[in-house]
Amino acid sequence: MSPGGCCLLNTSWIPVRWIPPAEDSATEDLPEQVGFAELLRRAHEIAGLAVVDPPAHSALLRVLYALTVRVTGLDRVGTSEDDWADRRQQVWEDGRLPVDGIAEYADRYVHRFRVFDPEGGRPWMQDPRLEKQCDPAKTAGVNKLVVTRPAGNNHAWFRHNSDARPDLPTVSEAVLNLLVWHYWGPSGRCSAREVDGEKTASGTAGPLRTALSYHPEGETLFETLLAGLVPPDPRDRLDEDHCPWELAELPDPAAVPREPVGPCSRLTGRSQHALLLVPDDDSRDSHGTPTLVRDAYITWGNRAGRMARDDDFLIWQISQQGNRYPRPADSRRALWRDLDALLLAEPGGSAQAARPKVFASAAEMPEEVKLRVRALGFEQDGQAKDTQFVDGSTPPVLGFVEERVPRIAYPVAELKRLGERYGFRLVRTLKRAWGTYMGDPKSDASAWTTPAAARYWPGAEDQFWAVFRELSRDPERIDPGFDFEEARRAFLRLAENAYDEVTRSITGSQRGAKAVFEARVGLRRPPGKSQTQS
Repeated sequence: MSPGGCCLLNTSWIPVRWIPPAEDSATEDLPEQVGFAELLRRAHEIAGLAVVDPPAHSALLRVLYALTVRVTGLDRVGTSEDDWADRRQQVWEDGRLPVDGIAEYADRYVHRFRVFDPEGGRPWMQDPRLEKQCDPAKTAGVNKLVVTRPAGNNHAWFRHNSDARPDLPTVSEAVLNLLVWHYWGPSGRCSAREVDGEKTASGTAGPLRTALSYHPEGETLFETLLAGLVPPDPRDRLDEDHCPWELAELPDPAAVPREPVGPCSRLTGRSQHALLLVPDDDSRDSHGTPTLVRDAYITWGNRAGRMARDDDFLIWQISQQGNRYPRPADSRRALWRDLDALLLAEPGGSAQAARPKVFASAAEMPEEVKLRVRALGFEQDGQAKDTQFVDGSTPPVLGFVEERVPRIAYPVAELKRLGERYGFRLVRTLKRAWGTYMGDPKSDASAWTTPAAARYWPGAEDQFWAVFRELSRDPERIDPGFDFEEARRAFLRLAENAYDEVTRSITGSQRGAKAVFEARVGLRRPPGKSQTQS
């Protein structure tokens, strides 16, 4: 390793949460950050990642899944699903990831995990050719690299950052944001890159842009990593399946991108962007290692198209035009509304939602593993607009998936359907009342619908979980104890309360009271055919 290379295998840069030690056990000073190697060796002692930004958390999990495949030997059992399941069960029974496998992998690829490698090397998940293929005077800068900062002429909401004198990010912050660019990077104009005499500055979106990613999450990181693995497809070519840092040569950016051929390339090899971090030489520590990043190149990674969009951690659904697309991240949408598509093999509905592939294999984990569902994503558009991070988690419900307790399927689907039914009726009824009151059916009713949604959906989520917790998991009992009518009345009450609260201010006038009370019946009665058409 060259001096000052900052190897991510051994440098502490990943924030983690440790499992609290028992009161009578010897305690040690646990580091707040670890490198890849220590994280894998002590995954059974770590509760989870402490990465603040959800898209960075989700991206890092995908890298860790790929490393777990490598160090456990799950890439050497062939494409037989039974052999794969047996090997994962064996690792689970060992109680930790194999130390020998971690050491062997670290020794083989230690030279490919450097953050900075200026001597003709291969910095991790970066392209050193950008230094010559891009204009050094027109780099992206660290404010562009860190996705939570305003860059260019955008407004500063939480902190002021000057592009001329930016606050330099730490290596940890820079690498986590580098991952966000690889998975959630925007499409559109970027830094110009010249390859084979052709110069262009147009890039395509990252493979997860706009999507919400769902991950099974256990009590320890060890459980989380094993539960997040997906068996190889029988068509996979495992001998050709490589992570980007394992490739002998960097891919040709002018060539047609190579489709993934196995779990590791599916998890880590779909990026559409190329990046290069520039170290801050003034920040070198006593070992000659830079601790800050001074600049960054960010540009397109493939000029001849993009790989097919696919992922094992997304809910896929069908549009009215028959196109398959991932369910988008929406910061206003509670996670319980997706629970039917997560727990049920065939959730139904007009969107024809398909459960993330990972949950089929997660259900095969030992029954004592209590898995939650963690949703991580980024509400954004397909180009450059980023709105808000999305991060949600359920109680440990994955153990009650359809395969183990089929009786739960119907109540879960009905609860979600009832909750959404009265949520949609609430909006429709408010719009009708507002239109009547204003004398314009097409006027914007958001002055009522927004505060009503803020009242209804949190209450509906509480109602969902309250009923869900009371459902019987007793294998001897056929009836799970679901009362459809009681659940329907509970959601209706929530909708009526929200409706009454937001319209109360106008019921003192004759015109307002008439508009509110005439429309209110729509909460209990769905619109007739004539109303729908109008």
